[in-house]
Amino acid sequence: NVLNQNCSKLQPPAGVYVTSQNRNTWCNWAPFDGDDANELLGYLDSAFLFTYAFFMFVSGFVAERMNLRYFLAFGMLMSGFFTYLFGLTYGQNIHSFTYLIFVQVLGGAFQSTGWPSVVTCIGNWFGKARRGLLFGLWNSHLYVGNILGAYVAGLYVEVNWGYSFIICGAIVGTAGFLIFLFLVPDPEDVGCKPPVYHRASFLESTEGTPLIYQNDKPNPQLSNSDKEAITFWEALKIPGVIEFSLCLFFAKLVSYTFLFWLPKFIYASTPSGSQESAYLSVPFDIGGIIGGVLAGYIADQTGASAVTCVSLLGIAVPTLFLYDAFGSVCTLSNIVLQVIGGAAVNGPYALITTAVSAQLGTHKSLMGNAKAVATVTAIIDGTGSIGAAIGPLLAGVISKTSWNNVFYMAMVSDFLAVLTLLRIMQHEVRRLKRKKMNLWV
Repeated sequence: NVLNQNCSKLQPPAGVYVTSQNRNTWCNWAPFDGDDANELLGYLDSAFLFTYAFFMFVSGFVAERMNLRYFLAFGMLMSGFFTYLFGLTYGQNIHSFTYLIFVQVLGGAFQSTGWPSVVTCIGNWFGKARRGLLFGLWNSHLYVGNILGAYVAGLYVEVNWGYSFIICGAIVGTAGFLIFLFLVPDPEDVGCKPPVYHRASFLESTEGTPLIYQNDKPNPQLSNSDKEAITFWEALKIPGVIEFSLCLFFAKLVSYTFLFWLPKFIYASTPSGSQESAYLSVPFDIGGIIGGVLAGYIADQTGASAVTCVSLLGIAVPTLFLYDAFGSVCTLSNIVLQVIGGAAVNGPYALITTAVSAQLGTHKSLMGNAKAVATVTAIIDGTGSIGAAIGPLLAGVISKTSWNNVFYMAMVSDFLAVLTLLRIMQHEVRRLKRKKMNLWV
């Protein structure tokens, strides 16, 4: 993302005239100095994201079977190392596209260790009560990181863009070191009681067969350290895992398309310069923070995650249309529509990858076994990451025809995300109606 932002915003040297035709593709760093710059950047993004998606499934499987502190710390240290190697490209004058692909692939593999591990750690400490809001607040770190990354990219884009990677790599490596020293993955590790994941209620559905048994009977008394991690296929059988995975596929496709290409769109469609384009894309991430917290709060109050996601995704479609039509009219319209769009696009994404994943990973059919969160999170976010890989790749190709077509692709994807949750939404609506009727009685 940093390279994409940097390359799309590098200014030509004095004396080089930039026309409306070459403004969208001009870059002075080979091999991104030709008309195929957008495609090459799309391939580079996709190399990282496809690798990230593939190893996400592997990481979730491994994370359930080893100490999360060691696993997460090692993954972050290696992520920082390969980010640093990318930064060396500038200082060592490396123009090999093969080298860039190689670093992206290994970086994606090690960065995939992060999400299943951190969601599991947070889920181990917090039970059902207000989990959506807690995860929504916690998930704001994702967008704070995006804002920080955009700031670092804008700060060094015209000086030495290699520092953008080196500084980000140092931050990730430092985080890995602190995780190794201080992370407590499970409350039982320090003698605390595990949280309560479910409360008995006559309104709860009784569907689902316990997957964890001892002597042919469910045994909820086992501690997490004594329970065995579930398999990939057992995780797929948990009600809702497949539907939310497919929804995240389309939702993350849109989110990552904007993450990687919004600064470039702003640079191409407005008079903004290099640094202004980076900073002007920040409101979208601010909207993501608002959307994540809002989605978590609504899900807590209603107990209807699918209804929450469908509602926000329904708002996202017309908002994207309005941003495409009026976002470049003035700075105010750009910022306002970005905030609304960021909330509507990233709210469901944030809810599914955190609270929903933790909820499904501690589903009552597992009989209190918390050693499923990483596997479920990996399945859901891994599927979503495939969409995240496809989105920027398609955007790189489609943007050559028209930026309008990129927005049409995003709107169609959000609409398809809505369709994947209709069945679950219907069940939630019926449950809410039954609850309302019982309150009246």
